[in-house]
Amino acid sequence: MADSAVQMAAISIQKGHRTCAIRGHTLSTTGVYIRPRTLREALAALSAGEARILSGGTDFYPSLGERVVEDAVVDVSGLAELRGVGVDGEFFRIGGLTRWSEIIRAPLPRCFDTLKSAAREVGSVQIQNRGTVAGNLCNASPAADGVPPLVALDAEVELASASSMRRMKLENFIVGNRKTERRADEILTAVLVPRGLDDAMSAFLKLGARRYLVISIAMVAAIVAVDGDGRISVARIAVGSCAAVARRLRTLEGALIGADVREGFDQLVKSEHLSLLSPINDVRATAEYRMDAARTLVQRALKACVSSSQMAA
Repeated sequence: MADSAVQMAAISIQKGHRTCAIRGHTLSTTGVYIRPRTLREALAALSAGEARILSGGTDFYPSLGERVVEDAVVDVSGLAELRGVGVDGEFFRIGGLTRWSEIIRAPLPRCFDTLKSAAREVGSVQIQNRGTVAGNLCNASPAADGVPPLVALDAEVELASASSMRRMKLENFIVGNRKTERRADEILTAVLVPRGLDDAMSAFLKLGARRYLVISIAMVAAIVAVDGDGRISVARIAVGSCAAVARRLRTLEGALIGADVREGFDQLVKSEHLSLLSPINDVRATAEYRMDAARTLVQRALKACVSSSQMAA
């Protein structure tokens, strides 16, 4: 067996004032690497001491830069039980380790078109084949492509630990730039999307400096249902890359209810409806440009939804 890895029945690592005791796993010269076979094993490992979770690795490794991994690592990429898309009662259930390419291929209703479009924007095809839904959410980048569609879909996240399981709205889970409510001993096991808007039309639009492989300047997810009289009965709009977290524009959603889609309804979008947004100035765009772009994208996304609805009628 290589010198850099020794199989032990029990491992203890002293890190300053913190001791991590984990049984039956592999110790390398820079820390503990654990690849559990089941969710139960993974949760037991996390309960033994603080560790970093590795799933697809598409954010994990770039975040290291030139540094070596020194923390304990729990590699959950082999947990097949956390992959796949299905129906669970009144919810669509997306396993936390479901990859973006699997989202694209999944037989989902039209309201998920916004999420599928966003999945196609997650890096390159190679990234989509490795990156996971849970990784995208837990990384909590303000520019995470998967977040606005799931916020618009009113998604919840399921968080499991060795001692409990809990659920919360995705809107409440991501609390800031790279900050979430996930505890150190928890794994995001699934995303749950409530049923009821299956036939609603949806769209996702993203603005960047180029067409592919780009961090967004602004992005918008929209879901719209139109009744038999040609009026909006449901509207959901979420904007990303224009605040530390994706924002639902509920005031605008309320203003759109009952609007006649044949009479320039997109002009109902006013600057005050975007007051929750707090864009920044950076190398990609100014705050002013981002705000203007967000309003334009909202209008275009709404029109795209209505256009799809009219074609499907």
